[in-house]
Amino acid sequence: MPYSELMVAPLRQDLVRIGFTEMRTPDDVEGLLESEGTVLVVVNSVCGCSAGGMRPGVALALQDSPIRPQLLTTVFAGQDLEATERARGYFTGYPPSSPSVALLRDGELVYMLERGQIEGRTPQEIARELKEVFAEHCQ
Repeated sequence: MPYSELMVAPLRQDLVRIGFTEMRTPDDVEGLLESEGTVLVVVNSVCGCSAGGMRPGVALALQDSPIRPQLLTTVFAGQDLEATERARGYFTGYPPSSPSVALLRDGELVYMLERGQIEGRTPQEIARELKEVFAEHCQ
């Protein structure tokens, strides 16, 4: 059962306020993830590793970064169930993971950061890894 939107709204805003477009329906997902170029997809969640590592790490990676994905998108696991399921359909070869961060290029997955790679890491460590990925795939 989804959490109260009152509780989740501030967690959504952590990403929206830095330029992410929310994908709340399967149609939103298809419209955005099939875009040409690079698309960052953040699977947001209410868990502690999302709040303590993933969201701050993503924000740090994008802050003042000249090399970044062309489009920033997010789905909220446990809230926007159908949109999340549709987005995960693009993550071929990876099981569902919340939180997670994926990078697509021309609709194809080129990078995946799963929950197990987020847990126990600092936002700075996550940001460093994401910046390296951006430098490799977003030029």
